[in-house]
Amino acid sequence: MTAATGTPFETDGQRALRTAVAALGRRHADAHDDDPGVLWREAGKLGYLGVSLPEEYGGGGGGIAELATVLEELGAQGCPLLLLIVSPAICGTVIARFGTEEQKRRWLPGLADGSRIMAFGITEPDAGSNAHRITTTARRTPDGWVLSGRKVFVSGVDLAEDTMIVGRREDTRTGALKPCLFVVPRDAPGFHRTAIDMELRAREKQFELVLDEVRLPADALVGDEDAGLLQLFAGLNPERVMTAAFALGMGRYALAKAVAYAKERRVWKEPIGAHQAIAHPLAQSHIELELAGLMTRKAALLCDAGDDVGAGEAANMAKYAAAEACVRAVDHAVHTLGGNGLTREYGLGRLVTASRVARIAPVSREMILNYVSHQSLGLPKSY
Repeated sequence: MTAATGTPFETDGQRALRTAVAALGRRHADAHDDDPGVLWREAGKLGYLGVSLPEEYGGGGGGIAELATVLEELGAQGCPLLLLIVSPAICGTVIARFGTEEQKRRWLPGLADGSRIMAFGITEPDAGSNAHRITTTARRTPDGWVLSGRKVFVSGVDLAEDTMIVGRREDTRTGALKPCLFVVPRDAPGFHRTAIDMELRAREKQFELVLDEVRLPADALVGDEDAGLLQLFAGLNPERVMTAAFALGMGRYALAKAVAYAKERRVWKEPIGAHQAIAHPLAQSHIELELAGLMTRKAALLCDAGDDVGAGEAANMAKYAAAEACVRAVDHAVHTLGGNGLTREYGLGRLVTASRVARIAPVSREMILNYVSHQSLGLPKSY
């Protein structure tokens, strides 16, 4: 399980990418790098961070399928790069699809080689799963825009040169508030950040943002101001696929640790893995991770084909399936190791908390069930 597995549904190039990224992950896992920037820079130099971005802007010309492979394989070696979900997957995808030529040339090369990181802010204190309640507003001025509002649980703002902010602007014809996307530089006056004190031990910090009358030039708006929802969903589908890949990698890492331990650990005559009480839960997790991986690849292919509606359903299902498989794989792994499962030596205890993140972010499992019941099954809404 620690090696790149691949599937017959992947091309030779995608399988080669799995093998190469897995080797990179093993090198950094063995070196015990405390600074994720070391791995980030090497992955960027090798072209892995920008594998999904257009070649003419320094990317690899692939898609979310390839980028998800990178994140999954690094995670399977115990060194995932969380900001892959944000910088190239969400922000890079939105800019590549909807940005002006000048915006693409300004931002995409840096996102592709890792020399530039872009964070993404959508969640608000009073607008979690309901994006229609976003209150961060954008007001037109003669020379650009003014943004005011708050965001929470924004990853990696301290590492990012810019943050893509989801705001709402008033439609002059209807008076309705429509979502729009803006890129805010880290040093913009009125743009303040505060680290959130998290129980989760992770390399990437979470932040609360305050936008206090932040003035932006006209070209800070990404894409068409009347196509905000289309542009937003084009970024959120890859986000869900990448979160699924993050969960798959974590689950594979935990399962590999448990399998290796179950083969060696002896309490009586045979290794503990010979006992069905140990073997069956691990087999179950292997099955669940494989199934979630297939759904994740389906969602990625739909994203890359430009089928935003089909990708929306598949990406939500993939994220749900991978998160559930990951949580169970971590639980089974910890129980397989017993007390050792909570020691720092084996590196599983920290995953008990981390695996739950995939269940609640970027959208909760309950909201995914709502989506599937309404959109896939046609059941009435309760809200």
